[in-house]
Amino acid sequence: RNLRIKRHGECAALSGNRAKVVSSTPAVAVELTDCRLADTGDLRTIAAECGTLTVPLDPQVPDGEQIELFIARIPALSAQAPTDAFTVIAGGPGAASTEFYVSQEGAFSRIRRDRDIVLVDQRGTGRSNPLDCAEPPEDLDVVEYSAELVRQASRQCLSSLDADPRFFTTSVAVDDLDQLREALGYTQLNVYGVSYGTRVAQHYLRRYPDQTRSVILDGVVPADLPLGPAISLDAQAAVEQMFARCEEDTACSAAFPGLRDGFDALAARLEDEPANVVLPDPQVGGITNQLLSAPDFQAAVRLLSYSTETVSILPLVLHSAYANDDLTPLAAQAAMVTRRTNEMLSYGMHNAVVCTEDVPFYDAAAIERAALERTYLGATMLDGLSDICSVWPAGVIDEDFKTPVESDRPVLILSGSADPVTPAAYGERIRPSLGVNEHIIVEGQGHGQAGIGCVPKLLGEFVATPDPAALDTSCLDAVGPAPFFTSFAGPEP
Repeated sequence: RNLRIKRHGECAALSGNRAKVVSSTPAVAVELTDCRLADTGDLRTIAAECGTLTVPLDPQVPDGEQIELFIARIPALSAQAPTDAFTVIAGGPGAASTEFYVSQEGAFSRIRRDRDIVLVDQRGTGRSNPLDCAEPPEDLDVVEYSAELVRQASRQCLSSLDADPRFFTTSVAVDDLDQLREALGYTQLNVYGVSYGTRVAQHYLRRYPDQTRSVILDGVVPADLPLGPAISLDAQAAVEQMFARCEEDTACSAAFPGLRDGFDALAARLEDEPANVVLPDPQVGGITNQLLSAPDFQAAVRLLSYSTETVSILPLVLHSAYANDDLTPLAAQAAMVTRRTNEMLSYGMHNAVVCTEDVPFYDAAAIERAALERTYLGATMLDGLSDICSVWPAGVIDEDFKTPVESDRPVLILSGSADPVTPAAYGERIRPSLGVNEHIIVEGQGHGQAGIGCVPKLLGEFVATPDPAALDTSCLDAVGPAPFFTSFAGPEP
């Protein structure tokens, strides 16, 4: 294999006492240099050891064009770490695993006591030859959906990329991950994947069962299910749960009467006429003019639905808009969540995956468009993905990629009962083909459970002894959703 690890120029020097050169075979020397990893926005950093792994762009042409993958290792706290390591695969598709790990470091702290954490920014993300699209022209900032403008933006994105996107898919990425395992000299990996990362984790398990010690799937994307047709339905179901919970909550229902009707009226109002909102910029300061259109409203509600903490403020900002005609809180939230998403994702890599692994497998006859149109998102997201992929090339995909993964390796499945994108039913869907598994559904939670309540403790126990049925999950009985804010001062006392 064509493997090479070299010093990464952006890594900051730190003092350290752990050997930085390991060898998987006498022919492959791996050099890692002390550095600091940061999350999106550089809000938090942690010490690590960094390097780059050079791999062929096209695995079928090993002597052809090469790309560099950014890798990192966070050494175990124990001096006697086992020969198997723990790796984290981020979601998106398009998010960088190193950045995700930093943002969720506490969730994996028990695992790090005894095991090295090894990370790779999946090809096309983070600092691994990212497929970042150029900014669209100003005339693409429109307030209603246009198929032609979506296709135009996709063509512009394609033309701005410096690598062939056909080779930035999951089928190729799992080979990169195993090359990293081999280069660093680990016998096996314990694999954690979240959201889209669960698709990568499942395919790694399929391709490299002997190299897989255990798997944690957090917010499952079933291997045989193309994402897209059900996104609007699942997002609507999560919002309906929010409505029902507010109605059952005495303080919330008293503070925000008519929440459902107000939500619908606000959506219709912004569909008819977008609003210009003058507000302090929530991230960079100063005063900005924020256009709040129906797509902005939809994106804000959907992204705020991902976490119980952000769901807790949704009734308040919605009520301020529909009852008090104050759109400022909603516009500010829309600006923050969309900006963070844009900073976090490499959209070229996102398109490379979706246009290879999802859209080509849509069954038009099975899509109930009337049901989609009754949701607050409508069919726009489904149409947008299809229009992007009408001009985007499909890439490398293994023949068995869209079949359920069969394995006897221990698998722990995590779901939130209020997840707006990977509902708990997806976790149940994959269980029949897995021999040793347990599905933990955390009540009232959204997308991604790793940092919730006592879940970090359960993750540590599972990786230490991969017997999912032996986990005592009673510690989750006291975990519930965050209380609703009834004013901008916070929840009721």
